[in-house]
Amino acid sequence: MKWLELLQVGGVTLVSAVTLVVLYSLGVRLTAIAGDAQQKSPGVVRSLAYVCFGFCAAAVLFGIYLIVPYFAK
Repeated sequence: MKWLELLQVGGVTLVSAVTLVVLYSLGVRLTAIAGDAQQKSPGVVRSLAYVCFGFCAAAVLFGIYLIVPYFAK
């Protein structure tokens, strides 16, 4: 069995999962901060939240692209 490749896949999976969770959590947190009444510029914070959600969506779509064999042709 090719153990090095298995470790590589496991490592990439772990890093990408943690990155996805952190980006989504940061987006949720920034959305909550933007909804705060005392915030001076909620538009900037909300925009950063949407950027985090966009990166999340892009990562999920890229993962689907890698998994589905139809797209690999």
